Formats: sequence, C-alpha cells, structure tokens
Amino acid sequence: MQAEDPAQNVTAQGGVVAGMTLLSRISGFGRDMVLANFFGASEVADAFFVAFRIPNFFRRLFAEGAFNQAFVPVLIRYKARSVAELRLFVAVVAGNLTIALLFVVIAGVLLAPGLVAVFAPGFLGDEERFALTTDMVRITFPYLGFISLTAFAGALQNSHHRYAIPAFTPVLLNLTLISAMLFAADLFTNPVFALAWGVFAAGLVQLLFQFPSIRRLNLVVAPRISARHEGAKQVGRLLVPAVLAASVSQINTLIDTILASTLLTGSISWLYYSDRLMELPIGLVAVALGTVLLPNLSRLDAAGEREKFSASLDWGLRLGVLLGLPAAMALYVLAVPLISTIYLRGAMTELDARMAALSLQAFSFGVVALVMVKVLAPAYFARQDTQTPFRIGAIAVATNVVLNLALFSWFGHVGLALATAVAAWVNALLLLFGLERRAIYQPGRKLGVGLARAVLATAGMGAMLFWWIPADTAWLRAADATRIFWLGEAVLLGAFCYLTVLFLLGERPKNLLLRV
Repeated sequence: MQAEDPAQNVTAQGGVVAGMTLLSRISGFGRDMVLANFFGASEVADAFFVAFRIPNFFRRLFAEGAFNQAFVPVLIRYKARSVAELRLFVAVVAGNLTIALLFVVIAGVLLAPGLVAVFAPGFLGDEERFALTTDMVRITFPYLGFISLTAFAGALQNSHHRYAIPAFTPVLLNLTLISAMLFAADLFTNPVFALAWGVFAAGLVQLLFQFPSIRRLNLVVAPRISARHEGAKQVGRLLVPAVLAASVSQINTLIDTILASTLLTGSISWLYYSDRLMELPIGLVAVALGTVLLPNLSRLDAAGEREKFSASLDWGLRLGVLLGLPAAMALYVLAVPLISTIYLRGAMTELDARMAALSLQAFSFGVVALVMVKVLAPAYFARQDTQTPFRIGAIAVATNVVLNLALFSWFGHVGLALATAVAAWVNALLLLFGLERRAIYQPGRKLGVGLARAVLATAGMGAMLFWWIPADTAWLRAADATRIFWLGEAVLLGAFCYLTVLFLLGERPKNLLLRV
C-alpha cells in the first residue's frame, strides 16, 4: 500500500500552474498576433476558427472537462491502494479511452460536413466557405484523439501533485501553429491549410511530451480493454452526467459560434479574439485553482477531512475573488487598448478592433463567475457527485440559449457575449447555494473581508484607469511601439493601485497561503 500523502502546499501548487499557464497565454497571444496579421477577421479566418473550435470543443467537453472530473477522484482512491492495483486501473482506463477515441475520430472525419453544418449553420449558404471549413475539419479533428490522451496523461501527473508539465504543454501548440504560419504557409495554395496541419502536428507533439514524466511515475503501462474493471466502470458512471456539468462554458461558446455564423462576416472572429483575452485571467486564476483543488479535495474527502475540505473551498473563492475582480475591471476598461495593441495590424482593421473590444467588455462581466465555477465544481466532483452539477449546468445552458435568442438579433455578437456572462453567474450561484444547503461548505469570515477589500481596491483601480488612459481613437491610430508603452504603463499603474489599496486595507500575502 502507498503511504498517505503529506499535507500539500496548495498555494505553491497553484503558483506553478499559474506560472506555466502564463507562458501558455503569452505564447497564445503571439500565435493570435501572427494569425491576425495573416488573416484578420476574414472569411478564411472564420473558417479556420470553426475548424479549430470543433475538435477543441470535444476536447474540452470530454478530455479536460468531464473525463478529468470523473477520472481523478477514482484515481486518487486507487493511488491509496497498491501499486499493482493502480497500474491495472490506469491500463484499463487507457485502453478503453483509446478505443473510444479511435471510433470518435474516425466518425468525426467521416461526418465533417455534418459537424460544420451544426457548428456553423450560417456557412450553408456559402458553398466555398463551407467546403473550405469541411476540408480543414478533416485535418484538425484527429487532434482530439492526441490531445485527449495528453489530458489523460496530465491527470495522472496532477494526481501525484506534478503540475508543471501538463500546464506547460499548451505552449507547444502555440509554437507549432506559429511555425506553421511562418514557415509552411507558402507550401499550400491556400495558406490557411498550414494552420490546419499545424493543429494535427501539435496534438502529436503534445502527447509525446508527456511520456518522460509518466515514465518517472512508473505509469507507462500497456493499455488493456475491459468492461468489467470496477474502477473503469465507476469512471464510466460518473462520466455521462459530468459531460455537461464540467463543460457548460464550452457548450455556451458553441451556441455563440452557431448564432454568430448567421451574423455579419467577422462576428466569429470578433468573439474569438475577445474570448482569447478573457481566457487570460480564466487560465491564470480559474484553471490554476481548479487544477490543484480537484486532486486535493478528492484526497481530503477520501480521508473524511470535512473542515479542511471547506477551508480549501473558502481559500479558493477568496483567492479567486481577489484576482478575478481586478482582472474583470481591467478587461472592461482596457478593452480597446488590449485588442488594438495585440491584434491591430496587417489584415485586422479598426472596425474589427472596435467590434472585438465590445464583446470583450460584455465577456468581462462573467469573469468572476467563471472563476467561481472552477473553484466550486471540483467540490462536487471530488465527492463523486456529477448529477448535481449536471442539473445546474443544464439550467445555465438553458439560460444562455434563451438570452442568446433574445439578444443576438438586437445586439449581434455583443449580445451573445453578454448572455454567456449571465449564464456563468447562474451556474456559479447555483453551485454555491447547493454546497451551502448541503452543509458541505460554509463561507468563512475571511471570504467576506476579502470580498470587501477586493471591491474597494478594484473600484480605485478602475477609477484611476478611466482617468489615465487615452481615448479609444488614440489607441487605434497610434504606432505599435506607442500602444505597447501605453499599455505597459496602464498595467503597471493599475496593479500598483490595486495592490496598494489592498495593503492599506490590511490584506497580506500570508493570508493567501493554504496547506492541507
């Protein structure tokens, strides 16, 4: 039998994930800058974003979302048993997953036209764009298989509190796509196909990158197929409801894409560029917190440590609010500066920048809610409860659909972004009320104090930024070097103002430490 895990420094683990995720986001912005320069918000760009979003949607739905939430809590329990039982469990899950992915990938390639019709029905009236997107989906869809196995390998590492390599892996995707655009575009009649093949290659590179770390954990095992293994059956039972519960934001994004395909050309791209910027704080804060909380909450639940379980959730919410609120304010106030500095060059126009900035401001209202969801959902999954988040997720998706249909004809792509933000709040608040009602979590005094401090400090930061930054027109017309200088000043001044007010209100770094 393996020894019990010692107390884990959850704060340090979150710092590792956030640091690696920051590298991923920086390289991702580099990728998007190159992509915007090559393709802007054109029809070709819209076609690629749909072709890339289709396998990415299924990846986030099944691999990084539902599968991890169903797999990790069961894995933690096998980890506490013998090495032989753990290796057998890993082998069976690996075998079953590989076979399932093989069938899904083949089906996706064969049914590519149908997928495009579902994800972008607005393309049906444009034969050339529909055909282009379909051809690219056939190239990009196998990425789902590679990246799902990559996520499986990442879950194995996270369960052993090794977070750096899984969190760094997305950097390889960005570097591969940048290389494809810079060095392979001239090899194709239509340069956008270099991106499609870059996605395929990146999936394989990311998977191979995991093997040395898995080998060090002694978990490189020959896959086995079995429908009778009890652990694998438990993962299967948890997986079905977890599909929706863990992936509400992805389903909402899909709905946005479907409706955006019926709007003005460029709407999909405007939403993509703004969503990418919103994902920066979500990745640095929400994903980092969710990644380290799931294995630690699973461990605490298995050990019956209810007080530490609740304390971990309280820490996650407090840290999420302290980091999420200023991020949301910065995205709203600095929407045009961010979009213009990162994307406005080459094929990207001033109109594209303004439109993307509007949807970014709408998305910003949901940042704190999305952080809360990433903190609260693992509390259910750690207890192997996927039914409750499933029901709550269904309500959130229904909310998004109703609001999308009500708003998109009036406000276009901005209405779609706003509906997504409201649905995120519905999801977050219902998850919170559910935990409180079951006495699984009771908010502590520190959370209320931290929230009050964050609100006051964020208000001060927002007022300072509103007063200091130049007008939108100046950002759109300025040279690249000038925009970069202005944005750097804004970020530094905003961070200094926020942290200073927090310090004056009594917030200290030691308050953010957690070891359980």
